[in-house]
Amino acid sequence: MSDSPRPKRPSGLTTPDPDTLRRLLDVEQAILSRTSEKDIDPTLDTVREVMDLLGDPQRSYPVIHLTGTNGKTSTTRMIDSLLTALGLTTGRFTSPHLHSFRERITIGGEPIDPERLVEVYDEVQPMVQLVDDRAVASGGEPLNFFMMSVVLAYAAFADAPVDVAVVEVGLGGTWDATNVADGQVAVVTPVAIDHAQLLGSTVAEIATEKSGIIKPGAITVSSIQERDVAEILLERANDVGARILFEGNDFGVTAREVALGGQQLSLRGIAGEYPDIYLPLHGEHQASNAATALAAVEAFLGGGEQRLDLDIVRQGFADVTSPGRLEIVRRSPTVLVDAAHNPAGMRALRAALGDAFTFTRLVGLVAIFADKAPAEMLEILEPAIDHVVITRNTSPRSLPPRELGRIATEIFGEDRVTVEESMPDAIDAAVTLAEEDGMGGGVIVTGSVVTAADARLLLGADDT
Repeated sequence: MSDSPRPKRPSGLTTPDPDTLRRLLDVEQAILSRTSEKDIDPTLDTVREVMDLLGDPQRSYPVIHLTGTNGKTSTTRMIDSLLTALGLTTGRFTSPHLHSFRERITIGGEPIDPERLVEVYDEVQPMVQLVDDRAVASGGEPLNFFMMSVVLAYAAFADAPVDVAVVEVGLGGTWDATNVADGQVAVVTPVAIDHAQLLGSTVAEIATEKSGIIKPGAITVSSIQERDVAEILLERANDVGARILFEGNDFGVTAREVALGGQQLSLRGIAGEYPDIYLPLHGEHQASNAATALAAVEAFLGGGEQRLDLDIVRQGFADVTSPGRLEIVRRSPTVLVDAAHNPAGMRALRAALGDAFTFTRLVGLVAIFADKAPAEMLEILEPAIDHVVITRNTSPRSLPPRELGRIATEIFGEDRVTVEESMPDAIDAAVTLAEEDGMGGGVIVTGSVVTAADARLLLGADDT
């Protein structure tokens, strides 16, 4: 792996001084040690109580709020980049992170400074502790990890201050902790079945939960959806008096062609046409995300009545990055990582591989969480790859390699499956297999966000 790229870290991820680093580690441990978001608690009372004690910082700036099943993070990053190109100071909240908790909270496009994260934590902790104590005394639960993350993000954005916050939900919509804010623009990326045990077993049930981010008077921007989903979103918008715009009807991609390092697009926005847009991301799904992001920014700036400056739009899209989303992390052979973690994401990945890359031999390296749909995901990926290397990632939720290997063997056949117990060994095996026929081989590492993060770290691409 000696020829793997080691890009320079942006300033936001520079190593702090020893004293700050010790304090930062303490703070991150305190945040991460809180209970995970195992269930959707059908109340926002505890988060609202903390925000009220803090003076409702989430109401001190406008919010663009995003939900959906796939594409949320990439679309959030595109909106952030467009707003930055337009001269606005942004706060961006996304999850999960790849390598550092600070990736979740960015200000002006950079992860929150270590010193600032510590300061914000110290500012909010007394209020959080008060609410935690009250909740426990009444038989409830303290704020979980995600709720605490939201409190920190909203407080940090107010202190910065930011001109606008671009906020991705963690899970669902109505009862997601981020929903204590009211988005002037609500964005819904494609809705599919995921987290069925929490959100519902049908797309209609899931769409109903996600539609809860649509607030009275807001403008809603939706990607192309299944009919049932579109009807639910339209009904919610009508119920609360929100305007709703759909990709395909009100905006969309009018032309697309593969280009070196990405794709060249022509987009139809709400307010006009935007030709010759270079997007340094691969796949038709990212083109759709770009159209949705553009419409969201148009909606935010004047309700979609005014066309944006074309040169600024071009610059905003050209500056977009989305680590772990069909990202090249090594050359010779080419190694790609993609955070596809559900069937819909795997379908988008398979289509993008065929669209943007030509390999004489493509090897998949796969590690999947046990509570996902491993058989379905492997079945979707199978036609796109010649051989699969099965392994585990660093999460305890990772399906054991032997078990995932048995599933893979049923789908690929024994001759096309290799099982490795560790990610480093799996990478070495995949690279060796990709190089078997000489030039033109490649590796795609996928199955979960953690799988993508582990591979990026091992291959020296752990900048964000």
